[in-house]
Amino acid sequence: MSFISPHSFFSALRFLMGFTFLWAFLDKTFGLGLATPSAQAWVSGASPTTGFLLGVQGPFATFFQGLAGNPIIDWIFMLGLLFVGVTLLVNRWVRLGGLAGMVMMLIVYAAVLWPSHNPFIEYQLIYAVVLGYIGMKSWD
Repeated sequence: MSFISPHSFFSALRFLMGFTFLWAFLDKTFGLGLATPSAQAWVSGASPTTGFLLGVQGPFATFFQGLAGNPIIDWIFMLGLLFVGVTLLVNRWVRLGGLAGMVMMLIVYAAVLWPSHNPFIEYQLIYAVVLGYIGMKSWD
């Protein structure tokens, strides 16, 4: 007899990843003051991608810096955060949400190459693998 079932563990993992994405959406939209100050909120007219994209370095820096502040990129990014968060939290369209989150995290990982704390692994890559697992596991 195990303390926690694999299904319960998977549900907790799905919920935690969903909340991570939903929180990022809410914080960037309303500037809740934790990662995003209220003056930098999307509803205040700030771009949710500019701060991050202008600071990237590495082999793809020119490409990603060129995307900074583009309203289309802002909308795609924010809708992606919302979609991934909601799908994982409400357990609907989990396959799409997990795979969309995996793609988002791989793009962000490409933007931060090479990682500053480890020569290869950054949390975006770990999130991508976890989200890919969630998306593929939902096929079972």
